Order: sequence, then C-alpha cells, then structure tokens
Amino acid sequence: MERTIRTEDDLLAIFHEACSANQLLGVESEKFGVVAATGVPVQYVGVPASVRTVFDGLCSKFGWRELAEKPGAPVVALERVGRGGKVAQVTLEPGAQLELSGEPLEDVHAIELEAAEHLREVAAACEGLGIVWLATGFHPLARQADLPWVPKDRYAVMRDYFPTRGTRGLDMMRRTATIQVNVDFSSEADALRKFRIAMKLAPLATAIFANSPLLEGRPTGRACERACVWLDADPDRTGLLPGLWRPDATFHDYAQWALDAPMYLFKRGGKVFANTGQTFRSFWTDGFDGERPTTEDWKMHLATLFPETRLKTTLEMRSVDSQPMSTYCALAALWAGLLYDPRALDEAEALVTPFTHDMLVRARADIAIRGIGAELGEQPVRELAERVLEVSSGGLRRRARLDGSGQDECRHLDSVITLVSRGQSPGSVLLERLNGSLERADILEASRADG
Repeated sequence: MERTIRTEDDLLAIFHEACSANQLLGVESEKFGVVAATGVPVQYVGVPASVRTVFDGLCSKFGWRELAEKPGAPVVALERVGRGGKVAQVTLEPGAQLELSGEPLEDVHAIELEAAEHLREVAAACEGLGIVWLATGFHPLARQADLPWVPKDRYAVMRDYFPTRGTRGLDMMRRTATIQVNVDFSSEADALRKFRIAMKLAPLATAIFANSPLLEGRPTGRACERACVWLDADPDRTGLLPGLWRPDATFHDYAQWALDAPMYLFKRGGKVFANTGQTFRSFWTDGFDGERPTTEDWKMHLATLFPETRLKTTLEMRSVDSQPMSTYCALAALWAGLLYDPRALDEAEALVTPFTHDMLVRARADIAIRGIGAELGEQPVRELAERVLEVSSGGLRRRARLDGSGQDECRHLDSVITLVSRGQSPGSVLLERLNGSLERADILEASRADG
C-alpha cells in the first residue's frame, strides 16, 4: 500500500520485509533485435519487424498480457504467471532491447528451462519477420542514430539527464545489454555480507563473462565495451560503493547512500514530475511542488540506482554482459554456488577481504580492456577467476540440486570453467567465430542469443 514516508523505518521497510529463508534465483536478461536482411535494429513500432509486432505474437500465441504505464499509454511490457506459479515479465530497455525478467526459481536447472522456453516463444512470435536476436554486452552493429526510443516516462527524463553526467550515458541506455542474477537474503546481516562479497567480486564476474568486443561492426581491441561505458556514465548512482564494505554496514547505510543520489521523477495521478536537480533526501525534507514522497516513490528511486550490486527486495548482481545460451546459465550457477552455501560464502569472503577499493577501481579499467588477461592488484585476474569458479563449484556440489538425469548445478559452470582455463571469455569465442570476417551476416550469426 502506498503511503507517505514519515520516518526512516518507512524507508527501511522494503528491505526488512524482503528478508526470507528462501534461496530462489531470478535472472533478468536483455538482447538486441536486428532485421537480418538489412542490419537495421528492430524498431518499437511502425514497421512489420517491430517490438510491438513481437509483443502481439507473444500475447496471441503464448498467453502473455500487455502492460502500459497508465491507461491509454503505449504498451511497454508483458506479464504472465509462469510454470513456477510466480509472475514473469518481458520488458523493454530504452533502445528496444528485449528483456526477460524471469520468475524466482528453485535452481539453475529451472532457469535453463525458462530461458529455452523464452527463446522458443520469441522465435515463434518473430516467424516471418526476419528478426535475429543478439546476446552481446554492446550492440555489435548499431549507431546511436539507428536505434528507437521506447516511450516510457523515465526514459524521456534519462535521455536529457545522462548527457550532463558523463559522455556515455546514452550508450548505456540504448547500446548495452546485460544479464543479472537476483538472490534472496535471510536477514539484514546476511544481505550486507552478500552485498559486500558480491560487490568485490563484480569485476571478476565482468572478466569471466566479457562479451562485447565489437562496436559498429568493428573490433575495438577491448574485451568489454559495456564495462567501458559504465566507467563513464553517472558517478552519483554507479560504482562499487566502498562506504558499504564495513562488516557492520546496515540497511540504514544503503538507504543513506540512496537518499543522496539525484532523482529522475515521480508520478501523481498519471502526471510525471521530472526533478533531476533534487536528491531523494531533499525531496523528503523539502518536498517538490507541494508533493511529499511516498513508499512508491522510494521504490522507483531505488530502481534508478545502478551500482554493480544493487539492493532492493533481492540482491541484484549487475556487472555482466548479455550472454548466449552456451553461457547463459553459468552466471546464475556462479552466484548460487558462492552465495547460497555457507562454506562457499566463507571462502569467497576470505578471497575478497584483501581487495581494496583502489585495487578494484584500477582492475575495472584494466578488465574493460583486457578482460580475463587483466590484473587485480598484483594477481592475474585469470588465476583469481579460477579460484572463484572452484569455490562456486564446491558450493553447487553441496547444494546438491539435481536435474532429471541426476546431475547437479555444476554442469552449468562447465562452459566458463573451460573458457577461463584457456584464458578466454565469450567475447573471444565470438571473435574466433568471425575468423576475421566483418560481414554483417557473419556478425549476426556469431552473436546470436541462441548460440
């Protein structure tokens, strides 16, 4: 229920109410649509090969339901109850990237089934449209001018705001795609401990899954163009948040950081109030045009903050490029093994304890360029990544979540374990597939989401 925020308890309630004994996994994954015959990005509406046409197919064939921000507004998402009995959504990022916001599921095996079903449904909805869906962290072909703008209220505000806060905010909005994993926390202490560990491991995850080596049809010489973008977006709402790394950090500390971040907007009765010049703290103490913040305003604000690990009703790990099916499930497996097994959590904490903020800042910049070949402090990232994967594998074995053939979740890590052992990432495999060719058809084939 929406209510006016009066005390700090009102701010912290969203976190306390989310504490749960569950150990579910949710995956949110984005992909780019391209018309194969022309290389033109899929538009929002107005042409046969548009996102709206795809939405129509998903609704008519598979029971999805259209969602708009308000009655009469453009459709910007779909929703349905999934096989697990919980709500899943298909949403749109600013440049019409298609995102599956999956159900919270019991294990990585279920995530694999969900992802495969989603790709089958999207393929059926695109029948006859000639659309190819790409899973890379940065659009391998499109220029900014080629992409549409999805008509969502906050995107219009962000479009004007981001160029004032860095040089690559619009690239972040329209030319990047990610996959993130959401996990539960059982208590305040558990949430902040997992937050601290996941934040320090975020650059290593970026390196393991680096998958954006192309820009406008050409290799950049950088392993992760998406990571380069995030280094020059909006420093007020991004980064590693070292102030929250203390062992005694609390929900209060996260809320204090969020209160001092600039807002985008809030809504009243269908009207949008853009207030990018005001922090949420100022909105709380001083109001805006006679309005005072509500719990819904606070939830919206928390969703417009973009640190590498984000705290909402789950803990969200956000540092990784979009992945093809060959490595899609490995990310969920990585975090399930690290964060849902007590021994693995202890081992991961011991591994990251020596990492300082300065070390990780330097490593993020190096990883953006060299990926798995970078260094963190004086240690090769490849060696650290191998240790992280070893710890996660142990956690997955102890979780002992078996599929129908009796295999545990470790099988989902095999693809990236093999790549890291070779000093590779998904992006270097993409370049190998191209074998020097920069033909559009070859780039589309090498970047396919179902690859």
